[in-house]
Order: sequence, then C-alpha cells, then structure tokens
Amino acid sequence: MAATSASRQLSLAESFLPSEGAARYAGYAFLAVLGTVLLWASAKVSVPFIPVPMTLQTVAVLAIAGAYGLRLGMATILLYMAEGAFGLPVFASGAGLAYMTGPTGGFLAGFVVQTAIVGWAVDRGMGKNLIALFAVMLVSEVIMFAMGYSWLASIIGAEKSWAFGVQPFILGDLLKTAIAAGLVFAGVSAATKR
Repeated sequence: MAATSASRQLSLAESFLPSEGAARYAGYAFLAVLGTVLLWASAKVSVPFIPVPMTLQTVAVLAIAGAYGLRLGMATILLYMAEGAFGLPVFASGAGLAYMTGPTGGFLAGFVVQTAIVGWAVDRGMGKNLIALFAVMLVSEVIMFAMGYSWLASIIGAEKSWAFGVQPFILGDLLKTAIAAGLVFAGVSAATKR
C-alpha cells in the first residue's frame, strides 16, 4: 500500500482501485454504496449473545473505517446516515429524522465519530499494527458509547441509560472490536504482500 503523501497512506480499499481517472471515482462510489449495504445488513443481523442479542453493526462500522480510511469511510457513513434520514429502513429498527434523534441518536452520531477516529488512524499506518489498531478501535468504541450514553441519559436518565444502553453491550462490543481489528489487520497484511 503506497503512501499518497508524507502522512496519509492509501487505505486497504484504495489500494485495489485504479490509480486515476473516472474509473477511480466510480470505484469510490461503488465502495461507498457497498459500505452502506454492509451497514444496513449488519444492523438487521441479530446474533444471540449474553446478556442481550447483538447486531453486527459495530463490526461493520469499524471494519469499513479501517478498510476505507478517513475520506471514503466518512463518505460512506454519512451516506448511510442520509439514507436513514430520508426514511430508508437501514437502521436496526427504524428510520427517519425522528428515529435518529430518538434514544439511539447518540450511538448513531458516535458511529460517525468512530469512523473519523479509526479512518484517520489507518491513514497514518496504524492498520499495519494489530495492537495499535485494536487500541484505536477500542478508544473509538468508548467514545461512541459515551456519546450514546449521554444522549440516552438525557432521555431516560443516567441509571437507566447505563443499565439498558451500555452495560449489556460491553462484552459483545469488546469481541466485535477484536474481530474488526483482526479483519482489517489481515486485509492490510495481505495487501502489503501483494
């Protein structure tokens, strides 16, 4: 994976695109739409887990940010949010601006911040180091949870927000963060060797 400047490296996804021209931009558009389809599908998949079932959305957000980098990752997550805002049923259980400003609003906004943090880090080469990548993804996860918790607490109170919006998901999200870091690291390692 070549560097595009002294500080920003090509993302895993960019390394497979044509180097210039209309085909490159068509590739970006295709990847952004593909990313929103993956986000939609991951929001709809429920995996049995203790203490509550979990979706695969966190894996998708982190993996897309890690594979796409900051720019394409942000374009993808913002396109996904726009799809939901316009009423497409892309979220786990609702759509539209009313849904986005409801109890899950802070978590949705947290996905955007997660994407920015992880995308920025992989643009600077952290995708090549599994421990650093996992750490960045974990920090982004904590920030996403803090945003979701704060927003939910303003609606239902701090104690209920913790009990229903954060605590049941900690173990599952640690596992999903590890999976996403492993997938991105494996992809970056394979792309570096080609």
